[in-house]
Amino acid sequence: MYSSLKTQCLKRWLSPKDLNEEFGFSESSQAKMRMTSNSSTLPFSKIGKYIRYDRIEIDRWLENHKVQ
Repeated sequence: MYSSLKTQCLKRWLSPKDLNEEFGFSESSQAKMRMTSNSSTLPFSKIGKYIRYDRIEIDRWLENHKVQ
């Protein structure tokens, strides 16, 4: 388990399934957050029909949305 988690942590581009497993955003929540056009829009890239999340952008987004 540790080695698979370590490998996963090194991966920069995450699929919706990866994002769910690592950060706990369900795939339906991800879809809703991608559709909003305000500050809570989840940053993503669409390559053809595939949705991918940049780990760096997700980390930045989480920092900007933390509750003080």
